[in-house]
Amino acid sequence: MNDQQQNLQLTRRQFTQGIGATLFGSALGQLLGKNHASAAPRSANPPGIGGFPNIAPRAKRVIYLFQAGGPSQIDLFDYKPLLDKWHGKDLPKSVMRDAKFTGMVNGQSRFPVVASKWKFKRHGQAGAWVSELFPEFANIVDEVCSIRSMTTTQVDHDAAITYLQTGHQIAGRPSVGAWVTYGLGSECEDLPAFVALRTEKGGSFLIDRHWGAGFLPSRFQGIRVGGSGEAPVQYLNNPRGISSELRRHTIADIAAFNRDHHQIVGDPEIATRISQFEMAARMQLSVPQLADFSDEPQHVLDLYGPDVTQPGSYAYNALMARRLSEHGVRFVQLFQGGWDQHANLPKQIEEYAAYTDRANAALITDLKQRGMLDDTLIVWGGEFGRTVFCQGKLTKTNFGREHHGMCFTMWLAGGGVRPGMIYGATDDWSFRATENPVPVHDLNATLLHLLGMQHEKLTYRFQGRNYRLTDLYGNVVTDILA
Repeated sequence: MNDQQQNLQLTRRQFTQGIGATLFGSALGQLLGKNHASAAPRSANPPGIGGFPNIAPRAKRVIYLFQAGGPSQIDLFDYKPLLDKWHGKDLPKSVMRDAKFTGMVNGQSRFPVVASKWKFKRHGQAGAWVSELFPEFANIVDEVCSIRSMTTTQVDHDAAITYLQTGHQIAGRPSVGAWVTYGLGSECEDLPAFVALRTEKGGSFLIDRHWGAGFLPSRFQGIRVGGSGEAPVQYLNNPRGISSELRRHTIADIAAFNRDHHQIVGDPEIATRISQFEMAARMQLSVPQLADFSDEPQHVLDLYGPDVTQPGSYAYNALMARRLSEHGVRFVQLFQGGWDQHANLPKQIEEYAAYTDRANAALITDLKQRGMLDDTLIVWGGEFGRTVFCQGKLTKTNFGREHHGMCFTMWLAGGGVRPGMIYGATDDWSFRATENPVPVHDLNATLLHLLGMQHEKLTYRFQGRNYRLTDLYGNVVTDILA
């Protein structure tokens, strides 16, 4: 019997012997307003599976700034002066070769090259090229390791997001945050180990399974926090029209049903349900405090910008990510959409760059000032990049770009990666990775390595075989390690 099976059997025995009832009694005491001192001691969040970290960790936690839609590397990071000479001319067939695109460009008779309309300058000690669209990022580029040679096999949004987040293009597998919390467990008592923050602006393509647990026990899924509504977490507070007395009776009945049913069938998901009542009780106290920024100094709020006080904004979620990490949340993932710019790219990329740039730089600066950057891994990037050629009609003021998976840019900071580094390179067209290509599985293997886990060892047995985040692939990108 392997360690995972032993842990599962242990969970069943513990709850059968009554620990599940004890946990629920503690949660119920909090939910019903009883004196917590007289209730059973609070239990920790679910631990990891045991045996991890199994190598020396560089990072304790992750903040993953996911940019859904595919940010254009050509207009943000990957400066290509050759494109100015080719602007408006057809991309040579020798460059296109056997490239794979979506059906949205099947009807195009021409594929004119589009040079970026924004100026680039070198920044930092490494002389990293950064577009004028990201002026705040340019100021902290020495803290960042930029990977210019990311590659993916997927060119459709859902498949590409699913592939990046779970290691497979077909839905059903655990997300990267679920794998991390499954391996390492939690560092805090009153918050989930994995929290998802989704902005209210540009949310297309993003659905709950992108931070889901797949076939792992559901306690490892991401819990969505934040938004523009009244409550920081959906369904945490009493529903309108439901009195505290009615809820007390309802919860007491549910508690009895859950305990009885678990002792009959021993299903671990029932144990998860009981433990989530415990977590919900703690979150009723902890989350409102975290969502209240009144204890933040004004200079910190100014660092993130005026949007920081608007729940659901990117700046608000970036500061919330820092506060959650500071309180022991293992994996925080901020989901931002809006980067799918097939048409009207100039207006849209300026809008979303301005919306996110200041908060990205502020988060890194804030973490560094608090001494947290060294053991917090920051990851920024989308599911793919954009093409050098125009999708649709090219005019003097407007153009679009198609999905592109053969090269795109992601960057990492803190958490054991080399700062001020530019890793990998692309050809003169930003069409193919020509130096040190980094497939998705290599990125995920490196993320796990920085957290102290060998990706080949972090497995879960399901339907007769062992699964892992990196599927059957993956190599740690050792060159970017500090």
